[in-house]
Amino acid sequence: MKLILEKIKKSQPKRFAKDYKSTLFRSPKKKLLEFIPTNTEMTGPLFDEKIIDKNANDLTLNFSQNGGKALGQEIFVYGIVKDEFGKPQSNVLIEIWQANSGGKYRHQSDNNDVSLDPNFAGCGRFLTSKDGRYHFKTIQPGAYPYPNRGIEWRPMHIHFSLFGRSFAQRLVTQMYFEGDPLISTCPMINSIPDKKSRKLLISKLDFSKTESDKILAYNFDLVLRGINQTYFERN
Repeated sequence: MKLILEKIKKSQPKRFAKDYKSTLFRSPKKKLLEFIPTNTEMTGPLFDEKIIDKNANDLTLNFSQNGGKALGQEIFVYGIVKDEFGKPQSNVLIEIWQANSGGKYRHQSDNNDVSLDPNFAGCGRFLTSKDGRYHFKTIQPGAYPYPNRGIEWRPMHIHFSLFGRSFAQRLVTQMYFEGDPLISTCPMINSIPDKKSRKLLISKLDFSKTESDKILAYNFDLVLRGINQTYFERN
């Protein structure tokens, strides 16, 4: 067990990665303090279907204005949430957010010189089923430039936030797309030192669920703990 924990620790994203400029300002400068979770943090909150609105997991429609649809290549993202033993995790609240097809977020601090899509908010949510499954319909996000080592480009990606059965069961991560050449140059994903661990963040194109004339499908499973865990976004 000690060797497994040590391997997990070494594979985690670096808190300070010299090629990822913002970690210079956001990474801890002192030793972290450890706190024992309270009973409240270990027992709640619990979510149910009441918080899931109609079309909450269909980002092409959930911000529709007057019946319009979001612009861009439609994609179907699906997968299973599992624990370290491969057991599916039910009733996990998954929230996603992303840029639009032009690489712009619906956020006041996004200064990217790209138009907003009036029919796309870029956020959705879903509760996993009894067998741990989830799915979203959305638009393939665009890459976008950002200031890092000069101007660099972030690969296409979708942000994931997971809430388990308590506040302490929390995962924030990012999903990347198979075949995107920008992945190899991205200092964020490359802050994970282990190549195998980086691959766990890359979704796989699935032609078995792809509708040839409409939509591409990507499979992205999430593992909450253990040696094959999906890595937590630290920065």
